[in-house]
Amino acid sequence: MHNEIASKLNGQVSGSNAVANIATVGDSSVMVEAGKILEVCKALKAEGFNVLQAVTGTDYADRIELTYILADFTNNRELLLKTKLGRGDGSGNNKDTLPKIDSVVSVWNAANFQERETYDMIGVNFVGHPDLRRILTPDDWQGYPLRRDYVVQEKYLDMVVNPAHKINSADHMFGKKLKEEIGDPKKVSASWKSNDSDESEDAKDGE
Repeated sequence: MHNEIASKLNGQVSGSNAVANIATVGDSSVMVEAGKILEVCKALKAEGFNVLQAVTGTDYADRIELTYILADFTNNRELLLKTKLGRGDGSGNNKDTLPKIDSVVSVWNAANFQERETYDMIGVNFVGHPDLRRILTPDDWQGYPLRRDYVVQEKYLDMVVNPAHKINSADHMFGKKLKEEIGDPKKVSASWKSNDSDESEDAKDGE
């Protein structure tokens, strides 16, 4: 299915450069050029993908990758459509410094809140969105929490964001303790890393 879809997109949308990524493990997907996302989505809807299930973004340090999960319930098909963007500057609260991509709200109304969440968490400017503002954090929040280089501000409106007495620091070492109990660090993936060099290496092995 993915090779067929990529071939159709390349025939219908000039410059889409659609490529089918056939996975041996996990989900296959189709990658397209970010500048053609609106035209590609219109073409896919015409092909029967009339449901947008999710829009999500991932920060890979050197790029932002967006994933659109589409469904064609009539023919029992699901498609992961992907595109890549530069990272821009995600340190503040200025849309103009963020990577830009066309909104697809005009294709699927369901994109409205999902693009807002992706903007809020990853820092992507969806051009043409009817009401692009934060949805999970305050409008004046600094930074985008799901970026790799995100640093939470110490205070917001004179309130301490992460007060020490409300953080369960015992959980920070949960991953290390679990690795020790199981005996094989590669069988455990833990997001908390201590300053201990062995723990850091174990965490890398377990990812």
